Amino acid sequence: MSSASTSTAQVAQQKKQQELQNTYSNYKSTLQQLAQKIGDVEQDADEHKLVLESLAPAPADRKCFRMVNGVLVERTVGEVRPSLETNAEGLKNVLDGLVKEYKRVQDEMEAWKAKNNVQVVQQ
Repeated sequence: MSSASTSTAQVAQQKKQQELQNTYSNYKSTLQQLAQKIGDVEQDADEHKLVLESLAPAPADRKCFRMVNGVLVERTVGEVRPSLETNAEGLKNVLDGLVKEYKRVQDEMEAWKAKNNVQVVQQ
């Protein structure tokens, strides 16, 4: 084999290696972003749950305050509780969707790693 063809083969191998590294980095970045979103939504859901638990024993006509678009407004527990429950349910649905998306991307990455015989080496 001539040195020119060896050099071309080395360049092709390096290009393939770089493409694999880029794809792996993209998968890892996507998974990290999803994990961050999952953490944020879990925190919001926990806060809603805590507020709902705090309001549970309160009478419906009791005064309470709620932040709406950065403005603190006075309402009653009876007015606030339904919207909090709706928001909590919406957060649960979003969280379920994010977890499914994380699992899908993770499975896709594992299949890609197996297909391309990629082994992760920790540095």
